[in-house]
Order: sequence, then C-alpha cells, then structure tokens
Amino acid sequence: MTTPPTVLADLARVIHDRRDTDPSRSYTAQLLEGGVEKIAAKLLDEANELVEAAREAVGESGRAAVTHEAADLLYHTLVLLESRGVVLESLLAELVRRFGRSGLEEKASRGA
Repeated sequence: MTTPPTVLADLARVIHDRRDTDPSRSYTAQLLEGGVEKIAAKLLDEANELVEAAREAVGESGRAAVTHEAADLLYHTLVLLESRGVVLESLLAELVRRFGRSGLEEKASRGA
C-alpha cells in the first residue's frame, strides 16, 4: 500500500512502467506517446489551474481545490521527467542540495 512517505516514488515507478503500456488503455502512456510537447502543454494547463484555484480559494473547499490541482501538477511533472529520462532520485538529490540555502543565494549562484 502506498503511504505519504513513498507516494512520489511509487507514482514515479508506475509512470515508468506505463511507458510500455498500450496508450488506448493508459492516460500516462498517451501522454508519453505524445512526447514532450503534449506533456508540456498539459503541464502548463495544470499550472494555470493551480494558480486559478489558489486565487479563488475560500475555506475548506478552496483548500481542497488547491490540493487537487497541486496533485495534478505534480503528477504531470513526474510524467515530464519520465519523458526526459530524469529519475525522481535526481530531482530529490537536487532539492537536498538546495535545502537550507537561501533562495536568493541559490538564484545568484546560477547567474540568474
């Protein structure tokens, strides 16, 4: 059974496994078959939906809508990572590397 501490890793594994699934039987396989452009378009849609939900969030139903849209965004981000061969462990390692470092310091180190 998937638990909060393992759900991202479990989901990344399922997404990876769906790469070889018949696209007529799997939404994930359809996205992967469509390539980065299809996934990116969906990711942008989901990001916009999250922002809109956050703008409109009022009370418990608003928090639930934001949570739902954030989950959609994370899922589609994992699909995009899979499409480019980036494993979740690499993303997590990058977050660990940045953890405890000022966002301003991190941005300056990239010359941005």
